[in-house]
Amino acid sequence: MTRRTVVIDDKLLDEARQALGTRSIRATIETGLREAIRKQRLEELRQSLGMLDLDLTAKDLERLRNEG
Repeated sequence: MTRRTVVIDDKLLDEARQALGTRSIRATIETGLREAIRKQRLEELRQSLGMLDLDLTAKDLERLRNEG
């Protein structure tokens, strides 16, 4: 772990703290960084999976919804 000195907009930090439900500056920054990484990884996964052609009609989808 490395110590850093950064200048952060107070309003932005407070808004992020409320949105993330964190209490400390450190927790807010670390949670925000984790969420950014998580979002990027999910997008990469979504793109790697691509599109899947299910070849289902609207009637087939309705039937599957009702069975579940």
